[in-house]
Amino acid sequence: MSTLWRNWSGSEECRPAAYEQPADTAAVQALIKRCRSSGQSLRVTGAAHSFTGLVPTDQTLVTLHKLAGLDQVSEDRKTATVWAGTNLRTLGQLLHAEGLAQENLGDIDAQAIAGALSTGTHGTGAGFGTLSTQIEGLEIVDGTGQVHWLDNHNKSDVFSAARIALGSFGLITRMKLRTDPAYRLEFVTGKESLNDVLINFKNYLSRHRNYEFYWFPYSGMVQNKFSDKTDKPAQAHKATEYLTDIVLENYVFKLFSEIARIFPSTCEKISQISAKAVSTSRKVNWSHQVYATARLVRFQEMEYNIPREAFKDVVRLMEKRMARERFRVHFPIECRFVAADDIPLSPAYGRESAYIAVHMYKGMPHREFFQAMEEIFLAHEGRPHWGKMHSLEATELSKRYPLWDNFQNLREQMDPDGIFLNPYLEKLFGVRKAAVQRPGLRVQV
Repeated sequence: MSTLWRNWSGSEECRPAAYEQPADTAAVQALIKRCRSSGQSLRVTGAAHSFTGLVPTDQTLVTLHKLAGLDQVSEDRKTATVWAGTNLRTLGQLLHAEGLAQENLGDIDAQAIAGALSTGTHGTGAGFGTLSTQIEGLEIVDGTGQVHWLDNHNKSDVFSAARIALGSFGLITRMKLRTDPAYRLEFVTGKESLNDVLINFKNYLSRHRNYEFYWFPYSGMVQNKFSDKTDKPAQAHKATEYLTDIVLENYVFKLFSEIARIFPSTCEKISQISAKAVSTSRKVNWSHQVYATARLVRFQEMEYNIPREAFKDVVRLMEKRMARERFRVHFPIECRFVAADDIPLSPAYGRESAYIAVHMYKGMPHREFFQAMEEIFLAHEGRPHWGKMHSLEATELSKRYPLWDNFQNLREQMDPDGIFLNPYLEKLFGVRKAAVQRPGLRVQV
């Protein structure tokens, strides 16, 4: 029996017929040509942090962990080329050793760089786009086995779209990323009422390099998180940081989550206790050691991008809906902010954005809560994060992305036989894998 693949949250699994681990671009080419000639589909897995069906296949599953590491740093030290299977945590360390850093990161650093960027992973800050906007060039092997180098110099439509393509254009082997000189961040966190935050968040965005907040349901309180560049020296990890970041936010919170799972009526009280436990803290460290946080408590997640001007109204509607229906949820709601970009399938395409993520502890019912929140997001021009749960399919998605048809045309050019499609992507894009006809080969569709 083939080996079982399962994602981080346990929401998706599959038993692929074959696992492949190519060690260089030539091996990737050979693999794709072999799959094409046999009519086999091919999908790629990284750290399995996507909550949707982007990866599962019963055919060929590829891991790029052998295609990892820093390839080269440019002479002007403004870009670095990295192999696609490198995880973000390792990349931060490798760049730091070169005196460099990414300009922004999300709050999880376990993902492989290609998977994180291909699904539109983002951090927060009014001046920063999704992580995909840091891509200056990429090497990709298309559905025929041809290698392409796409970059920001020629501004081609294919390059623009390939930066967030959900693995549907081909298999990315290398990425050239824009870099900054290594920098330190001063991170400050504290508690504030939700009412005051909704008045002040625009001011916070303009005053701070990075700003986000966690809203604790049924408490009326949030945990603010601010980060700004500083010349202050990096501080050694303190015992209090370990107590907060690991013990309280993970082990104690996991205990609370188990109580909530067994006794759902305690959810509101647990959320209120969590809000009261937020304390004011401050730390200084190198950027790659500040952005990410340990996530040891597993959950399901849905996240939507909305126009930033709708953010306050959306939060108020969420608050009212939760107060009325008393959903059994104790996980904080994460609110972040991202600049507009020009990537066709980016949720932030063409608009200054806010992202709102809702979570449910693994093992607790999530559908009713997620569906109610999704209704609010969709009523305010919401676009789903591609790696997070949502209910949309091609007909509805095509109305929310102005360049949807252009993207599909480019995808068909890059993958004419649809070998990078799986059932989930077929539903998402509203297409079916083409019947591949070769001498002596007959494929049923």
